[in-house]
Amino acid sequence: MPPADSSTSALPSLLGAWRIQAQRNPWLSAGLGVSLLAIIVLLLASIYNAVNGDHADNLHFAVLGGLAGFGATALGAVLAVILRDVSTRNQDVMLGSAAGMMLAASSFSLILPGLDAAREITGNGSAAAGTVVLGMALGVLLMLGLDRFTPHEHESTGPCGPEAARVNRVWLFVLAITLHNLPEGMAIGVSFANGDMNIGLPLTSAIAIQDIPEGLAVALALRATGLSSLKAALVAIGSGLMEPLGAVIGLGISTGFALAYPISMGLAAGAMIFVVSHEVIPETHRNGHQTSATLGLMGGFAVMMFLDTALG
Repeated sequence: MPPADSSTSALPSLLGAWRIQAQRNPWLSAGLGVSLLAIIVLLLASIYNAVNGDHADNLHFAVLGGLAGFGATALGAVLAVILRDVSTRNQDVMLGSAAGMMLAASSFSLILPGLDAAREITGNGSAAAGTVVLGMALGVLLMLGLDRFTPHEHESTGPCGPEAARVNRVWLFVLAITLHNLPEGMAIGVSFANGDMNIGLPLTSAIAIQDIPEGLAVALALRATGLSSLKAALVAIGSGLMEPLGAVIGLGISTGFALAYPISMGLAAGAMIFVVSHEVIPETHRNGHQTSATLGLMGGFAVMMFLDTALG
């Protein structure tokens, strides 16, 4: 394990990793790079639009929703300091429950409202479905680009991404956390784009609830890299700041033009489903607790479905 003080070389290592990745796969890297650059420009423009656009009145709802996710992540991180030892089975059950809530939120609070909104705009069921699918594809593309070009680490597979072995393990975990929290924040922002509490409240509640075990698991994982309990909790808490930022981005994207709202609903859903399949579920199955984790997933899905029905 590299020493903790090697984190100061993280930025040069990241830049070198991206350069090496581009040299090894020039055509694929160029295509993903252009697409990712376009999405980044869109994200920056969306922040401006969220602050200065016609729907800026809903900005405080989006920010409050993002802060709720941040607060829940912080609560989970603090629990990691109080609860010195949490069994791997319980961690897997909690993460499985979080995965189930994210899947249900993607379906009931993002995809279905997105289809309804697209159908009202296009007046055609096929065109509405195509609009949301386009958004989902953009969300997956965003996460693929980040996953491919950003070194990060999973405990089950080890370092991932270009030249990940040359980057300090703590920073690899931080980057993985960032990839995870961004789509959650975007989903919150999108859900408040029209100021509709029937969509925003259940989705934000679900994400905040699942952020508690997520923050706990992240702090425990960081602690396993050699950080003290306090430092691990602080890094995990800091990672939650991506959620209010993502909420502002999601709000801005969804209010850019008429079809932006259903497209952004699909984008947030696609990014969240990608994270669940690529990050969360494999993590819950690596310790041999597949059955417990799956039951937790089903329970989380049911809770979110109830929240969406009761609050929406």
